[in-house]
Amino acid sequence: MMQLLGSPASPFVRKVLVTLRETDQLDQIEFVEVATTPTKSAPEVTVAHALKKIPALVRPDGCTLYDSRVITRFFDARAKGNLYPERNIWEVLTLEATGDGIMEAAVLMVYESRVRPEDKQFDGWVEAQWSKVENALDALSKLWMSHLYGPLDAGQIAVGCALGYLDFRHGGRDWRKGRDGLAGWYAEFSKRDAMQATSPA
Repeated sequence: MMQLLGSPASPFVRKVLVTLRETDQLDQIEFVEVATTPTKSAPEVTVAHALKKIPALVRPDGCTLYDSRVITRFFDARAKGNLYPERNIWEVLTLEATGDGIMEAAVLMVYESRVRPEDKQFDGWVEAQWSKVENALDALSKLWMSHLYGPLDAGQIAVGCALGYLDFRHGGRDWRKGRDGLAGWYAEFSKRDAMQATSPA
């Protein structure tokens, strides 16, 4: 059986778990929960992932797959799903990259306070990461709302998991302010069974 290495708190891992549920493949993997940080990788992750990150999908009949975008596309193809539709594949991939970029910046903000020594933390760098998040949120609000309300795809899943992570780790920053449309979409999207089942909160 395939093994998915990850932490439920990771938005990238959540994205894979949501995909597994949406494509009805959760029973096809063994989820191996690991505790890992940029400065102290779990031994399982070090062996499985060349860059020592999560998620990693260990397959008995092939190479280990990473990162999250590779894994989600693998599972969609395996299920003959439609999360990466050819008719608008570039839009879907760009939207997924936007969601992943929000996650990355938000995770780096957490690492700055949790992993870096206090005397080496830099507030300006943290705010620069948040500026990336806000710029992406504004782009979603202005350019992507019609797509977000379309048929389910990998881009929507990435954005949904990204917004969920902002609530989980950066709730005090109130990403919804001035973005009523995006907030309304997320309120509905987060009701999906796959999102409810994978919520880290």
